[in-house]
Parts: sequence; structure tokens; C-alpha cells
Amino acid sequence: MTWTAEGKEPDLRQTEAASTFLTGIGRGIAGALLFALPMLMTMEMWELGFYIAREKLLLLMLLNLPLLVMLSHRIGFEETFGWREDLRDAIVAYGIGITASAAILFLFRILVPDMPANEMIGKIAIQSVPASIGAMLGRSQLTREEDGDCESPDPRELKTSYGGELFLMAVGALFLSLNVAPTEEMILLSYKMTAGHALATVFVSILVMHGFVYAVSFEGGHELSPQTPWWHALIRFTLPGYLIALLIALFSLWIFERLGGAALTPTLFGVIVLAFPAAVGAAAARLIL
Repeated sequence: MTWTAEGKEPDLRQTEAASTFLTGIGRGIAGALLFALPMLMTMEMWELGFYIAREKLLLLMLLNLPLLVMLSHRIGFEETFGWREDLRDAIVAYGIGITASAAILFLFRILVPDMPANEMIGKIAIQSVPASIGAMLGRSQLTREEDGDCESPDPRELKTSYGGELFLMAVGALFLSLNVAPTEEMILLSYKMTAGHALATVFVSILVMHGFVYAVSFEGGHELSPQTPWWHALIRFTLPGYLIALLIALFSLWIFERLGGAALTPTLFGVIVLAFPAAVGAAAARLIL
């Protein structure tokens, strides 16, 4: 029996594809831990898994899946060529998030075998959302320069539409705001602030965002030349980005049960406080992603 080069070539391609995917899985596990570990070790997140309204938890999980699909289309475990493959990557990332969350919570004895199933599922489910996002971000965060991905850039990463830029801003806002949204400090700060502090926080948030816009320059999609007037980037990127940060902050506080019973002013101040890290994440999305 003889072996031809033609016979070996498909096997070699399959082996390389499998190796690339497994490398992506490894980076996904590392990304899940890197992104979700602060929340896995936060008492407020443990408690949320017990008392969060189940309809809110279900909504969060349902919204997370299309978010992962779109992230996969942008920065999946490997280069994909259709939404079916992006959905596969999203499901894999969700599986990594669930597995990593359960393993760490059992390791720290936050989950115990005699715990009610409803509480156990709730704690794993709420932690799996940030962990799955971290798993998907693992490729962009942990890719080394000598990897083949960097030698041959993914064409999806070279050109990004304006809507794609806004989507990345939303993910960047989630990237940072999810770490602090469940904490009691967000509510405490909202009660300590005055109207002057709130206005100053809004101004500083927009100023920091605008600085990031010029520093990052949105390379690849919408470069900002030295001749670009400052107000162009302000109107096109900074202000829409800050609006996205405010909406992400409001959604995060609502989903994590931080708005119940609060008066309008503390609620508004709480959104402004959380929008500060969200704005930094949105503006730095090109660096994060």
C-alpha cells in the first residue's frame, strides 16, 4: 500500500484545524478565569445567584447567546465562515463558562452537594455569563505575536463598520461594568454623591473617553487623521459611546437587582457612577478586544 501526498494533505489540514481549535479552547478557559475570577470570589455574586429574579436571570442568559455569536463572528476561537460556525463557537464558550464557574465555586465550597438545586443552578448560571464572555475574549487577549493568527490577520479584524464599532463599545462597557455592578459600593456611592459630583463625573467620563478615542484611533476601521477636527470624533464616537455606557450601566444595575426601591436621584447617580468604568471600557474596546 502506498501513501500519496494528496492523501496526507487532508489529514494534515484536519490535524492543524483540530490543534487550532484546541488551542482556542485553552485560551477560552484562561480567558474565562481571567475575566470572571473577580466575580467568582465576590460575595454579592454568590448571593445574587440565590435571590435574583429567575426571569431576569433567564433574560440575561438569553441575551448573552447572541452577544457571544456576534463576538465569535468578530474574534472567535478560530476563523469562521458563517453564522453556523459562530453559533458553534458561542455554545462552546458558554459551555466553558458554565464548566469553569461550577469548578471554581465547588473549589471554594460556595457550592456544596447538599445545596438545593435551584440555588446551585442560579449561582452557576449568573457566573457563567461573564465567564463565557471572558472565554470568547480569550483569543484576542491571549494570542501571541508568533501565532499564525498574527501573521495572517483575520479580515474581519481589518475592517469594521460603524455599527460594529458601537457593538465593540458595548462589549467593552460590559467588560468593565460587570466587575463592579453587583457590588454594594455602587449604591453607597450614589447616596454619597451630590449633583455637582454627578455632573463632574459625567464630564470626566466624556473627557477620558475622548482621550481614549484619539489614543486608540479606531485603527483598521475608522482611523482619525491629525486633520480630523476634535468635534468630529466627539460627535461620531465619544458621545454615542457614552450613551452606550449609560445604557449598559442602567441595564447592569437593573439585572443585578440594584435599583429596587431606590428614588430617582440615587438611581440616576448610581447609573452615572457605574457609567464611568463602562465608559472607559467602551472607549478602550479596541485595546480590550
